[in-house]
Amino acid sequence: MTDERAVRAEGLRRSFGTNEAVAGVDLAVEVGEIYGFLGPNGAGKSTMVRMLCTLLHPHGGTATVAGFDVVRQPEQVRLHIGVALQDAALDPKQSGTELLRLQGRLYGLSRSEIDRRIADITSLIDIGDALDHRISTYSGGMKRRLDLAAALVHNPDVLFLDEPTTGLDPVSRLRVWDEVRHLNQDLGMTVFLTTQYLEEADELAGRVGIIDRGVLVAEGTPEDLKRRIGSDLIVARVEGDTDEALRAVEGTGGVTAVELRGDEMTISVADGATTISPVAVALNGSQVQVRELTLRRPTLDDVFLELTGNRMDGDDDTDEEQAS
Repeated sequence: MTDERAVRAEGLRRSFGTNEAVAGVDLAVEVGEIYGFLGPNGAGKSTMVRMLCTLLHPHGGTATVAGFDVVRQPEQVRLHIGVALQDAALDPKQSGTELLRLQGRLYGLSRSEIDRRIADITSLIDIGDALDHRISTYSGGMKRRLDLAAALVHNPDVLFLDEPTTGLDPVSRLRVWDEVRHLNQDLGMTVFLTTQYLEEADELAGRVGIIDRGVLVAEGTPEDLKRRIGSDLIVARVEGDTDEALRAVEGTGGVTAVELRGDEMTISVADGATTISPVAVALNGSQVQVRELTLRRPTLDDVFLELTGNRMDGDDDTDEEQAS
């Protein structure tokens, strides 16, 4: 690569009609890292990836991938990236091997290079004997792994994975995680991973960026972002005068912040073990009935809730491109 950054975006924008799907995003992904790009459906994740992969033309800003400008040098970008999007475009009449050979030829590899790459890929990706079977016989997990294999035929510098485990069963999901780790740790491949699954980002990504309504609202390591919430969280489900309960808890020693959503109160504290009892006493003294009181560590979903007011598993299933 000709740039010290694997991916760089400055003020990147893209609109569909009156909907600004990506609204001036700045980010930089280092060579050799796994970068998790988080957000609910419709937040701008897929639009961002499609611009970085040269499938969509930006309406503003600049971006480079593997050191090449996505607008001025799209051919060079495509030669240096691998892409596995949400919907795998696989010909069901082909076998897995036929698909991989075709992919290799499209990238100008010789027959011997293709043979070598297929051998390397099958040792990385759990496909097995199914490579010689028609793709129509594959399960959803097998199709995802074959699509990942196709993205690796030409040994790319940067691998884009757009929600690679959506719809997969838990076992297939864990296999994809293992394969992504292997590509990054053993081959040094840079991975740009978009996902709605907080656990996935927590498990795989060294750094994450959180996008909401087309804007990058936070960036950092998963642990750094979770520390923004506090050391521990006390979650109380209550019935009654929640406003009075809120005032009572806010005045309790050790409480750093309180978030009330409906009948659920999320209380940020520095030390949950010593603070949960005073919180319980405060709630007992207010006009509420406590239905549930639990202590847990913060998650990336808590970070997203604090930053945006919404959970990652929100009900907005609108694809940003449908606004065009």
